[in-house]
Amino acid sequence: MRQRRDDQLKVEIARVHRENFGVYGIEKVWHQLQREGIRVGRDRVARLMDELDLEGVVRGKRKPMTTLTTEVVTRPGDLVERNFTAAAPNALWVADLTYVGTTNGFCYVAFVVDVFSRFIVGWRVSSSLQVDLALDALDMVSGTSRPTRPSITAILVVLLPIPRVKPSG
Repeated sequence: MRQRRDDQLKVEIARVHRENFGVYGIEKVWHQLQREGIRVGRDRVARLMDELDLEGVVRGKRKPMTTLTTEVVTRPGDLVERNFTAAAPNALWVADLTYVGTTNGFCYVAFVVDVFSRFIVGWRVSSSLQVDLALDALDMVSGTSRPTRPSITAILVVLLPIPRVKPSG
């Protein structure tokens, strides 16, 4: 008996979901069924929608997409083999990009760290994620560090593995 009722409800749930362009989630499908006089519990609607693999559209703030995973097939090799130690200052720099949520959107930060001293030797903040962000942080280092800078190979250890970024705007 329950299976027969579930089968009838699945038809109605799929219809309501389809008639609303596939954007209705559990709550809205359940409310629409109630308005149509179909008595069913919310949890049952949730279970049946899960069985039908139906989902509503999630609205609201979304995380920014900072990587394009299909664009890069192979990643460059790890030139320091995960050994983040240095015998002297400016022997190895590592870099990273991250983002911070603010009340006005997202703020992107690139920074370069001297592995020996663990000091941030270069950084840059931007409201958009552009390739120049990481390069500007690296340019800042060349103005503040001692004349004996790491080789370009040591710098590229971390700059190359950074995922490709989607150009904004």
